[in-house]
Amino acid sequence: MSELKEKINQRMDILQNWMEKNYHLKRPEVVSSHIESVSKFWSILSEEDRDYIQCSQHAIEDQREWIV
Repeated sequence: MSELKEKINQRMDILQNWMEKNYHLKRPEVVSSHIESVSKFWSILSEEDRDYIQCSQHAIEDQREWIV
């Protein structure tokens, strides 16, 4: 796996972990900043990752609990 793909996967794993723990309700600015660090790779993200990011952003904006 390329180094870039590995970096993206690591960041997506962190985002997923934070969302599942509802960390975005406690520290929305931290999670939003992290999303920005992943979103800069938008053109090479999978559709699944893009959808996850968009749903995460909506949950932050709406201050909604993340239920899996």
